[in-house]
Amino acid sequence: MKRREFLLQSSTLAIGSALLPSFSISQKEVKNIGVQLYTFRKEMAADALGTLKQIAAIGIKQIETAKSEKGHYYGFSPKEMKQACTDLGMTLRSGHVHVDKDWKKTMDEAAESGQEYLICSSMPTSGQTVSNYKKVAEIFNKAGEECKSRGIKFGYHNHEYEFESEGGEVLYDVLLNNTDAKVVYMEMDIGWAVVGGKAPLDYFNKYTGRFPLWHLKDMNLAKKHSVEFGKGGVDIMAMLKNQKQAGLKYLFVEQEEYASTPMESMKYNMDYLKRQRI
Repeated sequence: MKRREFLLQSSTLAIGSALLPSFSISQKEVKNIGVQLYTFRKEMAADALGTLKQIAAIGIKQIETAKSEKGHYYGFSPKEMKQACTDLGMTLRSGHVHVDKDWKKTMDEAAESGQEYLICSSMPTSGQTVSNYKKVAEIFNKAGEECKSRGIKFGYHNHEYEFESEGGEVLYDVLLNNTDAKVVYMEMDIGWAVVGGKAPLDYFNKYTGRFPLWHLKDMNLAKKHSVEFGKGGVDIMAMLKNQKQAGLKYLFVEQEEYASTPMESMKYNMDYLKRQRI
């Protein structure tokens, strides 16, 4: 290549790089895109290992489990689930559980699996009141300490209902304000927060660094169901632009409804991120 041609191509590349969206994330961060296995709930129940192989084949590196008819690990032991992921170049990073009568067993199994996070996926007591959310905060603080003693980080995953209010207080805010940020982490479900009428970015700014995990999903806001990225009312790229403010470490793509099949929807979502230079 002649020197003049080289300089011309180099200049073109430099200009192109300067025009890239400011919200592009690094290759290191790309590796932290994962999936919540509830997306593949039927497939995991039918053939867990085969489904994990398909998930790995489309470039997903991080796994978050959901409780199934076969337990938290889809018929595997905790160690077997960890090994299955490792063999496929993935990491069992997190799991959705309940804080209930089997809580000690749940923690012990999570420690055995080597996962980093244990996420409570529903309120342990009922009642859309400030007093109940303060009670839950106490339960979560204790659970957080118990998990910490086992080398695990405890967290909570929101839905839509946490953003309801009582007496002018948003219940989700009550939970945030009464939990210890050192032992209770938040997994922000972006889609459900938007459906609940709240702006996730407001929470990232007000509670900076408290959201190391996300469920990233787009939503048909009228029907309140999930759709592929770019087809709903959630500004996916605006969320990713503010990941540092949130304290994001891992995002799990979750889709609860599909245009065709879970795998086709997940491929579409991954391709969407690639097209946006993610």
